[in-house]
Amino acid sequence: MWFSLIGRMPSGMILICTLLSFVIPYGVHWIYKELHANGDPPWKQDPKAEEHQDPQSNNSG
Repeated sequence: MWFSLIGRMPSGMILICTLLSFVIPYGVHWIYKELHANGDPPWKQDPKAEEHQDPQSNNSG
């Protein structure tokens, strides 16, 4: 039974490439996010106060 399961497993290169297809884009996204968090000028950064507003509140007047 074990041999039939092992026979259906993909090769090691396929497993490595599958893992890399997740790790590489995630790593690029993380680096990009860190660069923007530390390198954007103050006028381009989002203010922290607006992120935590209640979406149910009506502040239109």
